Amino acid sequence: MIGRLGEAINISGKTVLEGTWILTASARHIDLLAPCPDEIAIEDIALGLSRECRFSGQTREFYSVAQHSVLASRIVPEEFALEALLHDATEAFLRDLPYPLKQLVPEYARIEKILDRAIRSRFGLPEESSPEIHRADRILLATEKRELMPEDSFDWPILEGVEPLPDRITSWTTPERSMAMFLRRFQELGGGGVR
Repeated sequence: MIGRLGEAINISGKTVLEGTWILTASARHIDLLAPCPDEIAIEDIALGLSRECRFSGQTREFYSVAQHSVLASRIVPEEFALEALLHDATEAFLRDLPYPLKQLVPEYARIEKILDRAIRSRFGLPEESSPEIHRADRILLATEKRELMPEDSFDWPILEGVEPLPDRITSWTTPERSMAMFLRRFQELGGGGVR
């Protein structure tokens, strides 16, 4: 059935809004304005994040959002690890917009928040992002800037007072490896029981 943009239609027994959904690799329909948590699959998240590069792909080598997410999950206290692993899960469906562009597109932020709520519900995460996640994200940003980006004489105000990790980042080099490592970390964190 074809409807007008925003009109409710039925696809495979599910009601979605025409023109507001995407089809995932696992044949699920994610309605970006009214996502159903049961339609969100970890495999779709892993696939999307493994193929999405940080910094719009402007790094010196391949570096996926999936790898960034796994690293985030390893630098927070254990009780925040699953939340850290999934902190950028919306980007599997919406893409990773560079921070300056996100600030210029307020509708993106609204849609991202709607989808984030559904993902949090799906995986039993807190309704709002924990401060530990924000801190880990900034530490990784400082580390990624040092490890993966060209020298830059401009200050990044967002990194004021943030120290990078002492460890170096080694690229996982391919989307396939990034996806496998993401799913492995999900299993390590007890995610196997979530379908």
